[in-house]
Amino acid sequence: MVEHSRDQSVARQRRKRQERLLEGVLLVCAMTSIVAVTIITVFVFASGLPLIIREGLLDLVFGRDWRPLQGFFGILPMIVGSIMVTVGALVLAVPAGLLGAVFMAEFAPERVANVLRPTIQLLAGIPSVVYGFWGLVVLVPFLRSILGGSGFSALAGAMILAIMIQPTITNLSEDALRSVPREYKEGSMALGATHWQTVKHVQVPAAMKGIVAGVILGMGRAIGETMAVIMVTGNVPGMPSSVLDPVRTLTGNIVIEMAYAHGDHMQALFATGVVLFVFIMVLNLFINWWRREEVDY
Repeated sequence: MVEHSRDQSVARQRRKRQERLLEGVLLVCAMTSIVAVTIITVFVFASGLPLIIREGLLDLVFGRDWRPLQGFFGILPMIVGSIMVTVGALVLAVPAGLLGAVFMAEFAPERVANVLRPTIQLLAGIPSVVYGFWGLVVLVPFLRSILGGSGFSALAGAMILAIMIQPTITNLSEDALRSVPREYKEGSMALGATHWQTVKHVQVPAAMKGIVAGVILGMGRAIGETMAVIMVTGNVPGMPSSVLDPVRTLTGNIVIEMAYAHGDHMQALFATGVVLFVFIMVLNLFINWWRREEVDY
């Protein structure tokens, strides 16, 4: 009996040491992530803020002339281009993504849903350069033949991004719909509502927090996407007048000119990164706030 108690004590001490070791490893991993993000943030802001302070934030954000070699650092055309491409992608992707999520969660037979779900998840794993190459070879010539112009446009970028962000919106929306308590659906149909009425007026509103989170995450990916957008938008740093005009996004501007930039030009690109960083940070804060808020239905 004494020997058995001693063995149990040794086993408990071994488990405690293993738990402390695991806690230490997890703490190091978490601190490494925090330190890495902090270093990146400090580096970007330290490199971009001097030009922002010298030139003025308003002149940088609302300036229309981007000629860094001549001392003109207006990034408004790139901001407008990013907004056009991102909003266009959301206009195309959100309805399709939400309807696809509703279909898989509520109407599709289980066998069909089991085929569609991994297919949509596979779309999320395709490298962005593949989407960009497809857009360059197929989409741009198609738009050129149908709508005229060069084909390189904000519309082409929006269509590529819509395809890229739709899996995110669909997957998160489906998860949100499936997490709605079954009692909501049963209660609605017990009161005489049809299946579609129940989905439209009960389940979708109840899952709205998760759906909006999916849309915002898709928006974040659209804003930060670079390679696919560069390949189909034309990359002209001018103010666009329609969705058929070529545009340059903030991320595209950084990638295209970083290789040969120096001095004030380099600082201007980092200042562009500061603007993009702040926008995405505000977006993430909004996501966290939305998840904490109580939604009354």
